[in-house]
Amino acid sequence: MKNKLAKLKYLPNNFEIIENGDYVICAVSGKEIPLEKLHYWNVNLQEPYYSYVEASLKRDKENN
Repeated sequence: MKNKLAKLKYLPNNFEIIENGDYVICAVSGKEIPLEKLHYWNVNLQEPYYSYVEASLKRDKENN
């Protein structure tokens, strides 16, 4: 597969691939995240994050 957006279901400790692909898009920064480097997501919002920085920004924004 080459340069195709994946569709995932985010679970508490992993994710399920709904549609095969190579990457997802960070919900905060818009950066492409290769699936092998995807480590941060929100199960309730079903959103991926590029890094802990974006995940923290999203959490801080929700709490204010």
